[in-house]
Amino acid sequence: MAYLVAFHWGWLAGAFAIGLAMGWVAVVHRAPGVSRPVMLLLSALAAILVGAAVACLIPGRAGYWLELLLLLFVPYLVGCAIGTWLRALVVVRSMRTKSAA
Repeated sequence: MAYLVAFHWGWLAGAFAIGLAMGWVAVVHRAPGVSRPVMLLLSALAAILVGAAVACLIPGRAGYWLELLLLLFVPYLVGCAIGTWLRALVVVRSMRTKSAA
């Protein structure tokens, strides 16, 4: 994993930046949420993939790509969370200034 972080730091920063942008935009999106059965299915799939990566069940190039996918997913999710939080701060602040004026 340390090799992946050292070698792919630019891609990790890019995943964070894309997550930041998507988190900023996601607040505006008004689509219906994911249903509970689909959410449970996706959670189980994520747990299986993480377990396979930790247990080194997938050897070779496919295992490398799986670990890289999971490693890139973390900064993307962190960027999404920060982008959503920043957007919420900006919207609340602009609502306060408009109501005060």
